[in-house]
Amino acid sequence: MSDVTLNSAVRSNLRTLQSTTDLMARTEERLSTGKKVNSALDNPSSFFTAQSLDRRAGDLSNLLDSVSSSVQTIEAADNGISAISDLVTQMKSTARSAQQSDSAIAAKASFTSGAITGASSSNLLGAGAEVDGTADLSAFTAAAGDAGNLVINGETIAIAAADEGTDVVDKINAKTADTGVTATLGDDGKLQLSAKAGETLEVGSGSTAATLTALGLTAGTTNSESGLTGKTLEVTVGDGSKKTITFGNGDGEVSSLDELNKALADSNAKASLTSDGKLTIETTNAYGSSDLTIGGTAVSTDGTAAAGEVFDLASSASTTAEAVLDDDGKSTRQDYVNDYNDLKSQISELAKDASYNGVNLLNGDDLSVTFNEDGSSKLEIGGVDIMDVLSLDDIDIESFLDSSKIEKVVGKLNDALNSLDSLSSRLGSQLSVVETRESFTKDMIGTLEDGSYALTGADTNEEAANLATLQTRQSLITSSLSISTSQEQNVLQLIQ
Repeated sequence: MSDVTLNSAVRSNLRTLQSTTDLMARTEERLSTGKKVNSALDNPSSFFTAQSLDRRAGDLSNLLDSVSSSVQTIEAADNGISAISDLVTQMKSTARSAQQSDSAIAAKASFTSGAITGASSSNLLGAGAEVDGTADLSAFTAAAGDAGNLVINGETIAIAAADEGTDVVDKINAKTADTGVTATLGDDGKLQLSAKAGETLEVGSGSTAATLTALGLTAGTTNSESGLTGKTLEVTVGDGSKKTITFGNGDGEVSSLDELNKALADSNAKASLTSDGKLTIETTNAYGSSDLTIGGTAVSTDGTAAAGEVFDLASSASTTAEAVLDDDGKSTRQDYVNDYNDLKSQISELAKDASYNGVNLLNGDDLSVTFNEDGSSKLEIGGVDIMDVLSLDDIDIESFLDSSKIEKVVGKLNDALNSLDSLSSRLGSQLSVVETRESFTKDMIGTLEDGSYALTGADTNEEAANLATLQTRQSLITSSLSISTSQEQNVLQLIQ
């Protein structure tokens, strides 16, 4: 107050008291806020720098919530994939169970030939050239005049004196094995020579006449009676490729049941021969429900019985045979079909539930994860339609009729499982990226907040010590002020 005159001592103490009060107010503010810079007036450079750091930390903190939500969205999709994999595995188990159930095939598609004269499992071509001797060799012993050479298919067999009938047979077979000629003694003791079907049997004119007479043979050539040699059989099972087989004794040709089955093996067909020489071609067990189509020059389609046309299809307008289904087996497998389709329908339902916060990566939704405050760093996660990924359709009884068709279903299920594994791997990699960025963002927020505090934070221990000192100083100043006003108090006492 301008009307009040203070002595110099009081005025000095007052100024000191005012300064101390200001310092106490500032110290108390630092203690209450924890900051030594609370406004631009305290330190403009530190205040605005810290404000920028805090603002970025706040922006990243807001993004962190979105990143955390994205982690849950990806995990929800991965959980869905895991559950769908279990369903696909159950579908695969259902298919395998159907494969082991009662057969749905009562009779496989097949064709049976007419009787092939002389056919056997080792000789499908039937009767070949045969020559029968007229002499009884059961008690035969060659005399000196009977010894000589016997020429068969160009091979010379030396018949020695004292050779018995069995010796003659053994010598012939030892020489003619490679020419397809076989010698035996019949029940009547007479020599029998036979060649494979399609082969020629020649008793050569270079044979010794006395030897021929002793064995009851005549020089000459006998041709094969088989008409199957050189004929072809074309076999097709289902939608497979056509297999062409040529009958005969040459390289790559078929003359025995074993050779025929080896040739048919990769065509999913097999052959059998009845005791009366009828050849049957049918589908294998694994392809029991498949159609069987045959053709070739061994097949007659005009009703005529030309040489070697052992399969007669003249009574049918088609060369394709169909399998006969078993009603009981078909009913059993239909139950498995229903179970399979029910499991498949659950995949779609499960995928619809694999969403989080309204985003479903298995139902075609995309997810964009932003990692920084200006949106320049982000990860785009493309969603999929899980049913398109799996490529699985409902099936009907045709898919479960035989093993081959079930194997096709199982193959698709294996492909579906592989696709799920690939999708899970991709989402796992993306989840790893998001989790890494989430951890990085948390660390970055901490770094920014630490930087801001380093610029504006107060040392509360120091400020508490300062406040205690200022409080002591304030008390001392107050006492000093009281002393400074003692002169005025003396005057007051004189007045009183």
